Amino acid sequence: MMTTWCAVQTHARAEDKAAFHLRRQGYTVFLPKHLKRRKHARRIDWVPAPLFPRYLFVALDPDAGRWWSIRSTFGVSNLVCFGSRPAAMPPEIIAEIETRQDEKGLVKTHAGCGFKKGDPVRIIDGPLNDLEGLFDCPTDEERVTILLQLMGREVKVRVPLETVYACA
Repeated sequence: MMTTWCAVQTHARAEDKAAFHLRRQGYTVFLPKHLKRRKHARRIDWVPAPLFPRYLFVALDPDAGRWWSIRSTFGVSNLVCFGSRPAAMPPEIIAEIETRQDEKGLVKTHAGCGFKKGDPVRIIDGPLNDLEGLFDCPTDEERVTILLQLMGREVKVRVPLETVYACA
């Protein structure tokens, strides 16, 4: 018996439900999640969310006929197939995702801030939109300090990391 990882398409926002029901049927399920930024009513928080919305992975033997039951599982929309056989995922992809998981099982999608002190940057959103300055330092996981020339002097401003891009 040779098991391979195959992709399962779920209904919208039903990844956890599909994973639960597939596990109840005895399948090994891999539902990678990451921390996603969520804005709501002037509040910003980070919530676990599927790394691939509407998809999860299931280990199965494509030569065994048992996998047809996956398509009728609660929360599942379809099993990704090539022709009449489940499409096998390269094991290296699953292994790479697993190596990026932290102790809580969340996949780290970036390695933090990629700027060095003095790098020219542009702010692309918010009240300082389209201003250019020099990167100074990260302040925490979400914000960075930028040096801007405002009103004839150098001013330090803290902005969200996601609004800062390198100047071309």
